[in-house]
Amino acid sequence: MTINPLSAQKPFTTKDGSAIRSILDRTNAPVANQSLAEAVVPVGKPTERHYHKLSEEFYFILEGTGAMEIDGETREVTSGDAILIPPGAWHQIIASQTLRFLCCCAPPYSHEDTYFA
Repeated sequence: MTINPLSAQKPFTTKDGSAIRSILDRTNAPVANQSLAEAVVPVGKPTERHYHKLSEEFYFILEGTGAMEIDGETREVTSGDAILIPPGAWHQIIASQTLRFLCCCAPPYSHEDTYFA
């Protein structure tokens, strides 16, 4: 059995500029096909617009408000919203109030699968 407390996970900055704490991934559990992380995007520091060739992502907004842009379509997001980001979709999230959300990736997140213009 693997149980990883969020409080025990050290934050790091992803290639797109968001601060995350890996909850379950290849670095801290016997995970093969997905990853789960908590991400924080403060006001004035949006993620850099990017895409992943392989990973499908889910964001689940826990706190805050902002705007999610996927392939040129922008929608307002708030706590309780679940967002699907398909592989290959350009995306960026911008906080109007600091955003804290869960990010699930399949296959697991990797810097090598993050691409910029």
